[in-house]
Amino acid sequence: MPPKLGIVAGGGDLPRRLVEACRQSGRPFFVVALEGQAEPGLTDGIPHLWARLGAGGAILAALREAEARDLVLAGRVRRPSLSELRPDLRTAAFFAKVGARALGDDGLLRAVTVELEREGFRIVGAQDVLRDLLSAAGPFGSILPDAQAETDIARGVEVAHALGLLDVGQAVVVQQGIVLGVEAIEGTDALLERCGALRRSGPGGVLVKLCKPQQDARVDLPTIGVTTVERAAAAGLRGIAVQAGATLTLDRSAVAEAADRMGLFVVGIETES
Repeated sequence: MPPKLGIVAGGGDLPRRLVEACRQSGRPFFVVALEGQAEPGLTDGIPHLWARLGAGGAILAALREAEARDLVLAGRVRRPSLSELRPDLRTAAFFAKVGARALGDDGLLRAVTVELEREGFRIVGAQDVLRDLLSAAGPFGSILPDAQAETDIARGVEVAHALGLLDVGQAVVVQQGIVLGVEAIEGTDALLERCGALRRSGPGGVLVKLCKPQQDARVDLPTIGVTTVERAAAAGLRGIAVQAGATLTLDRSAVAEAADRMGLFVVGIETES
């Protein structure tokens, strides 16, 4: 039996899927649900702690008391302001140590990962617990990108790669060669909503999501699900391209069905990065 898993849970459906996987396999687990981030019903009937993001001391103490050895950081985490964070002494000491490295999401997550490993935990990826999460190459459904879409995908890969190198974001929307928007702190859902108001006439745009080139693959891999398809359709896009082997897909069959139903393509692409 694998060691007890600590699940540090942000928003979205991924933490719940990890809980279900542990229950089905009989693996012991403990959830740290981040206040203002994790879904309200996530912890019903399971061992857990609700904690604010800045309560590093309490989080570490709870994980040790629960005897969790492996940790997975899962789900969306909206970056709080300093007043929202209200760091305790342990968290304040961490930020004083990492300094400027915590400016970007990747830099911050890398620093957090190193700190947790120093505390004796082993960091694992969500894909190590749920083996079918990683996106495969090729189309998910029956709809394929045409020549214009392929050109937009190539442009999106170029821009997303540059964004990733700068530790800015993981996603970009391109329509007819024009970049409608890039993802920053607001996340993919807000990016799609913003780009819906900017779309041009003619063939719809494409959402491209890539892992940052320097990113630790155990944390914060780009993720899509049925909601992503629905929001892309609402924004007038005609397709989604994700990096094969480096993007998480929540329920591939449901994503494929939703894409076919809404007339969008979803495709896993292989990139040099």
